[in-house]
Amino acid sequence: MNDLASTAAPGRTLCPPAVRAALRRAAPGLAAYAAVRLLGLAVLMVWSAADGKDWHTLLTARWDSLWYTGIAEQGYGHTVHLANGAVHSNLAFFPLLPWLERGLSAITPLSAADAGMAVAWLTSLAAAWALYATGERLHGPRAGVALAALWAALPVGIVQSMAYSESLFTALAAWGVYCVLTGRWVWAGVLASLAGLTRPVGAAVVAAVWVTAAVTVVNERAGGVRFRALLRGRHRRMLLGVLLAPLGWCGYFLWVAARRGSLTGYLDVQSGWGNGFDGGIAFGHFIGRQLTGPAFAAGLGLLIGVALVVWLYLHGVRRGQPLPLAVYGGTVLLLALTARGYFGSKPRLMMPAFPLLLPLAAGLARWRPARSWLVIGLMAAGSAVYGAFWLNGSGPP
Repeated sequence: MNDLASTAAPGRTLCPPAVRAALRRAAPGLAAYAAVRLLGLAVLMVWSAADGKDWHTLLTARWDSLWYTGIAEQGYGHTVHLANGAVHSNLAFFPLLPWLERGLSAITPLSAADAGMAVAWLTSLAAAWALYATGERLHGPRAGVALAALWAALPVGIVQSMAYSESLFTALAAWGVYCVLTGRWVWAGVLASLAGLTRPVGAAVVAAVWVTAAVTVVNERAGGVRFRALLRGRHRRMLLGVLLAPLGWCGYFLWVAARRGSLTGYLDVQSGWGNGFDGGIAFGHFIGRQLTGPAFAAGLGLLIGVALVVWLYLHGVRRGQPLPLAVYGGTVLLLALTARGYFGSKPRLMMPAFPLLLPLAAGLARWRPARSWLVIGLMAAGSAVYGAFWLNGSGPP
């Protein structure tokens, strides 16, 4: 796969010309992404210093970061029993990030927490590269740059710089979907499997692989391709990708099931955290309580936000968004909106749904550069201030 990696023969460069060329094309997008995130980090440092807090601790040693670090250092098996009866088990957290934290801290002077932040920073750049490649392929280079910058400037963009798994997951998912888009089926299956070892929403990448493969086969059969021909050449690679895609997600789900002695073991763990999927009933009730109580303005803003992301998704589909992106983005959005639990986490859960930003990126690419960069700059400033306020206050769940 030219855009990601290549097996280097002895005596040959580890970075083949095609990869170098792709990286050169993506350089403006990576620079825009890095500039937005550096602004966010700079504002966080200043705000934290004024508030008497340590920006480094905020990024590496609070909330989910502590759970990932604990798994990296001590493995699975830690459980916290809360006074309200909730049972928080670290089995709720998928293993790829803590594995990387453990491995990186073993071969470098970094602690597990710092290794987690390093993984987040590096993989956020990998995600930005994938977003640039996707935007460039569909709408041209300017759209690729805009897409990477818009993702960096999300209101919860600061999470991309934390020792959380969102950046790692988005990098794997975005490259995996890009591989489906470009017909690199084996790579798509491998990346989908790794995404499935990172977060529960890895199922969205599996869905993108499976649905696209199924539609491809159906279309080719309708076009007169014989079934025997579907088992040759690239179709064998497609089949291999389809078989590889769910291994990570299913493997962890079944491992937790065996450890808990129940096929629904992982769902039981999530239930102990107050999480799960109820079709959006709990979320609907939450919005209803806001609209009928003293927090009417917050409820109305939340309702408008939900309507906006749904509109962005439908707008992208109506504009002919490629099937892998539509399936992936729709599945991420569906899982985020139908999950119960702490509702403040929903913006973070929707952050990997980068296809929602494609219509905005395509629109900005058609504007004059000064105008489009003014909009992105204002969004970046807002994201930086909101992220600093968020982390120095209640912070992400």
